[in-house]
Amino acid sequence: MLEIRKIDPEMTYHIRHAVLRPHQTLEDCKYDTDYQDNAFHVGAFYQGKLISVASFCVEKHPDFPIEMQYRLRAMATIDEFRNQGAGRAVVKYAEKLIVAKGFYFLWCKGRTSVQEYYRKLGFKAHGEVFDYPPIGPHIIMYKNLLDYC
Repeated sequence: MLEIRKIDPEMTYHIRHAVLRPHQTLEDCKYDTDYQDNAFHVGAFYQGKLISVASFCVEKHPDFPIEMQYRLRAMATIDEFRNQGAGRAVVKYAEKLIVAKGFYFLWCKGRTSVQEYYRKLGFKAHGEVFDYPPIGPHIIMYKNLLDYC
């Protein structure tokens, strides 16, 4: 059984490093948005072990006219726990928190390799694929949470 809850930013760093940025330093896995007002972090635990994380911060993408937006950052699940619903559970939990704050728009810069995964979570692609050095090709993905309330 998964336990989903808010976590401290520092708890995300190890998984961010191992899954998303193994070619960089742990210091590179600390984001300036981690401690912003209204930022929060969610983790999925399996038998007490943190297996999946995601971070959320208030950030407006200029292509979208909606003023109040949340951005999803650094979503990652440990390899051996993928395809078991942990990432989906983390996002669903966070979406409820975001809606409770009066926000209804969520977006991210998703790696193209997981674009289909985000689509299954209800996100839509926006714009063209772009390079996000040193990580590689990404695309903007977004979701209107009003469609899912």
